[in-house]
Amino acid sequence: MKFARFALKADGSIKQAVLREQTLYVIEGDIFGLWKYKGSSYDLNEVTLLAPLEPHSIIGVGKNYIAAGETKPEQLPKVPVFFYKPVTSVIGPEADIVIPSGVTEVKFESELAVVIGKQARNIQEQEAWDYVFGYTIANDVTAPQFNHPDGHWTVSKSFDTFTPLGPYLETELDLQQVRVQAQHNGTRKQDSELELMILSIPFLISYLSRILTLQPGDVILSGSPAGAEFMAAGELIECQIDGIGLLRNSTVAPPQS
Repeated sequence: MKFARFALKADGSIKQAVLREQTLYVIEGDIFGLWKYKGSSYDLNEVTLLAPLEPHSIIGVGKNYIAAGETKPEQLPKVPVFFYKPVTSVIGPEADIVIPSGVTEVKFESELAVVIGKQARNIQEQEAWDYVFGYTIANDVTAPQFNHPDGHWTVSKSFDTFTPLGPYLETELDLQQVRVQAQHNGTRKQDSELELMILSIPFLISYLSRILTLQPGDVILSGSPAGAEFMAAGELIECQIDGIGLLRNSTVAPPQS
């Protein structure tokens, strides 16, 4: 099932929906709990798609893929590289990524985003799938020029517009078939199966649940494959995962102050 959020072009009202055969069927309620159909529906050309959910929090993991042909490390890191991204950085499909003042380019990072569906605390890896509600596509936009000299990434990943999500929240996805892809100005730059992931999705969920209580609507960015590059203003980035869709965003320069 594909969940969506959208703004109606006619009046700007924001609604939740389920997508079936290119038609959005409006729903009301909590997608992580009780919800129901309202009876109204819209064609995709009548709406502007938004990020498919308003995240409770966003947690990313760094350095989580090997390149094709490389060998996975024999020992997993004792403390994985995690970081938070603010919910204020979230935008939806077709929205502009704004390059911060003082730099001329930012980096795209196409990722499979895992959405938690129920509260998780101190769970085991074998239980982790029970807590996954679904998946969407994320672009973990980064301005490495703002990385702290000691290696901290918070500032470089926190600018407004730096977390495109979408286009849909898919609850049924065959992870064996997933390829995380990105096209930069029409040229394929990232294309990886999940087998190249170092820390698995169940590991990430279990590890995080032993540190903090995961909540419905938490989004875990599971890492970005090799091939991420810089993009300047006026360029196009398309992050794609078959089964979810295409997350398309353009880059723009910051507004003149």
